[in-house]
Amino acid sequence: MQSRQILLMALLCVCGISSQAQTGSIRGTILDKAGEPAIGLMVKIKDLSLGAASDQNGSFVIENVAPGNYILLITGIGFQSIQQSIHVAAGEESAISLHVEPSSTELEEVMVMGRSDVQEVNRLAYNVTAIDATQLHNTTLDLAGALDRVSGVRVRESGGVGSSFDLSLNGFSGNHVRYFIDGIPMEGFGSSFQINNIPINLAERLEVYKGVVPISLGSDALGGAINIVTSERYRNYLDVSYSYGSFNTHRTVINAGVTSKTGLTVQINAFQNYSDNDYKVKVDAADIYTGAYTPNAWVRRFHDTYHNETLIANVGVLKKKYADKLLFGITLGQNYKEIQTGARMVSVFGGWHRRGDIVMPSIKYKKQDLIKGLDVVFNANFNLGTEQNIDTVNARFDWYGNRKPNGSGAGGERSRSLYKYKNNNGIATASINYRLSDRHTFAMSNLFTTFDRNGADVLSPAMIDPPQETQKNVLGMSYAYGVEDKVNVSVFGKYINQRVVKYVETPAETTTKLGYGIVATYFFSRALQLKGSYELTNRMPEATELFGDVENQQGNPDLLPEKSNNINVGVTYNFATSSSSRFLVNANAIYRDATDYIFPILNQNQSALVSDNREGVRTVGGDGEIRYSYKKWLSAGGTLTYQFVRNMQMYEPEFTGVSPVYKDQMPNKPFLFGNADVSITLRNISAQGDRLNIGYNLLYVHAFYLYWPSRGGDKLDIPGQTTHDINIVYSMKDGRYNVGVEARNITNALPYDNFSLQKPGRAFYVNVRYFLNKDK
Repeated sequence: MQSRQILLMALLCVCGISSQAQTGSIRGTILDKAGEPAIGLMVKIKDLSLGAASDQNGSFVIENVAPGNYILLITGIGFQSIQQSIHVAAGEESAISLHVEPSSTELEEVMVMGRSDVQEVNRLAYNVTAIDATQLHNTTLDLAGALDRVSGVRVRESGGVGSSFDLSLNGFSGNHVRYFIDGIPMEGFGSSFQINNIPINLAERLEVYKGVVPISLGSDALGGAINIVTSERYRNYLDVSYSYGSFNTHRTVINAGVTSKTGLTVQINAFQNYSDNDYKVKVDAADIYTGAYTPNAWVRRFHDTYHNETLIANVGVLKKKYADKLLFGITLGQNYKEIQTGARMVSVFGGWHRRGDIVMPSIKYKKQDLIKGLDVVFNANFNLGTEQNIDTVNARFDWYGNRKPNGSGAGGERSRSLYKYKNNNGIATASINYRLSDRHTFAMSNLFTTFDRNGADVLSPAMIDPPQETQKNVLGMSYAYGVEDKVNVSVFGKYINQRVVKYVETPAETTTKLGYGIVATYFFSRALQLKGSYELTNRMPEATELFGDVENQQGNPDLLPEKSNNINVGVTYNFATSSSSRFLVNANAIYRDATDYIFPILNQNQSALVSDNREGVRTVGGDGEIRYSYKKWLSAGGTLTYQFVRNMQMYEPEFTGVSPVYKDQMPNKPFLFGNADVSITLRNISAQGDRLNIGYNLLYVHAFYLYWPSRGGDKLDIPGQTTHDINIVYSMKDGRYNVGVEARNITNALPYDNFSLQKPGRAFYVNVRYFLNKDK
């Protein structure tokens, strides 16, 4: 069966390469009178149904244009309409730069009504929120930090740079939520390539799907997905940034691309993170020699250094008759992480650390209109990287950094180890999309993943790894009906098959699941949109849940697949109160009814986490967002999320009769949180094209219980959190030169995302960035 699946994907790719379609494309930039990008203008080819909207940079691309001479029509509210002639050659890209004049009746007060790529995604039938990552490129945020500002999303980290993280999305968290980069699953990318060590500069936008996930992403997500969309807007560009800040933190990002007139392209993305993470924490500390105990002592973390370095290189061709995109790539990276604590800060370590690397070749293929209306996409990669757990120090440490030998023997701090292993993760995805007409579309996708961990420990050469092998296939099909700016309905089905080898000398276990659903949206007007969706979704246990992660998570090979009935209802209202002021209001309600819910709990000695099934978990809640903008200089907004995640398991092994925690709030899950932000932009301060941006961001998380609320005094709590951040960015020469200063947690609050695991306090950073786009 696996051979047939791989053969099917290969045939799709070969068919695309054999296509004889010969078209060109039009790429352009539209600027206003002041030289600023003209956003949301419609660019259409006269007498054809082809067109595009200018994005936040004023850029647009019209693809699959037959060779010939055309007239472009450029229109937009507040601007004078213009026409421009252009010639398109076969297999080539025609570039053009346009300038538009404001209309005579609306000069400075105009609000542009066109839509960017981000706005188009937000208008889909799915419960999706897209954020423009380019607006954050002058900050030091990573992808996790940017996602933490989205309604319904809460990112919980166990410490500073490079620490472990858990993202909660409308009550689901961990592996319930899937991650993608340009539609390619990030399963098995290893510790060197995670969303909390990838800089925001790698992304053009972030798409957050809450609930139903499009089959094009090929996933068995239980509660949603994050799709990181990288930029394909520029052909020849250089983007370099460096930042330095508190706790000896350094970040470097280099993005570059060169594309010849013949379509040959080379793309490079490289980034680096380093931090000592030596911030002070407030703990109950005891001297390991004298036994002197000091409650609420302020001590400095001394064994938490982290660094990672990653290079992503792609070479291939663009805009050819056999492929719109054909790229062969390699991702290389490494990381080093010192482990300061266990699952709680009562455990402190001084020598235990982890290393990892990624060596991942890849292929990416895309062809639109293989035959008229048929699009084909194929992606594949295989991670040859290794991970190593290093615990060889035969000693114990206290929070003052004192070290005391463990006595005779050769034990480590937790479990003496030099275990080095490979997870051998492979991914292949293929999708086809057929537009029967403007209103009818059919799609099919297939995802195949494989995991096979094997390793060795030179300290225990006789140790033999138990079987740790999984293979999973997700097949999806959908049909969509739509009338532009009026209604869109899509029905879909998913068939999931997983094969797992768990124990020595036992046959592999195979599990199959079927899911289905519907998404729909209706536009009462251009400004008012209603969304709704339902799905029966399934998720197979991940390899790390079945076999552990060789660090702070133990394996549970007896986990069962999860199932959930998900319902979403949402409304969006985008309106103007004047020609200068605009509001966006977004509200969503959710319902989740999950069975065999996989939930991480502390192990018996509370030193690590282990996953277990709960018979039932039900979630009701909602999230909302409101944004306001005035002209081009003021933007403000806020989000609020409430989610009541309830335990529906009636009987517990340790209780007789109905469990006292039946219908309790699930422990260790934030249930009320939100953020607010405001930014002011001043333009042309000292020279034409200069811009000063001053921004403020607030994050609030209400206190929540670590254990079951009904269990009285032992429930403990993670205290409420309120943090304030300020950033100032000065840009020159239309964004070519940029200098930014950030102050995070300016009140020096004690932030905790997890019980007793304190995050950094007040911190300051400076960031410099150079951006050059030669397409203009």
